[in-house]
Amino acid sequence: MRYALKNDRYSPSVKPLIAKVKRVLPFLVKQYHIKSLGVFGSYVQNKQSSRSDLDLLVEFSKTPGLLKFIELENRLTDLLGIRVDLVMKDTLKPVIGKHILREVISV
Repeated sequence: MRYALKNDRYSPSVKPLIAKVKRVLPFLVKQYHIKSLGVFGSYVQNKQSSRSDLDLLVEFSKTPGLLKFIELENRLTDLLGIRVDLVMKDTLKPVIGKHILREVISV
């Protein structure tokens, strides 16, 4: 399942980050069993600051252990040059999950 943006109006600053994610994603999909990946949060809302991280919603075909999950988060941070906050789709709470799923941009 790919995430779809329900609103075409989002921050132009997120476009270069999405392009970077798309470039590195093929190298990570097989190793980490990534089924889908999407961007949400401050960059999508155009509310980012110099201290903002990049919020990524991930769905796995095979759920990783904690160390592998942290390894992926750190690897994305290194590859993208911005701190990444990785959130698993199946761990979203109902209320915040609805909000995130409405704004997420598929990569």
